[in-house]
Amino acid sequence: MAHPSSLDQIAERVERLLLRHAELQRTNTLLAQQVMALTQERDSLQSRLQAARARVDALLDRLPPASETKDAP
Repeated sequence: MAHPSSLDQIAERVERLLLRHAELQRTNTLLAQQVMALTQERDSLQSRLQAARARVDALLDRLPPASETKDAP
């Protein structure tokens, strides 16, 4: 068997393509999971940032007006 037949070459190529396809599917699944995890993390961080901003705004509202602090000794 010096040279594989065209059919054998096609079959070998199809096998390689099927393996590559399965590998790409696994990679795609992992990437989709990473996107989901990062999206959840981003949403959580945005929520925490919004809460922190609300706390800072509440603290700023408790400060006396700027004119009172300038006149203080």
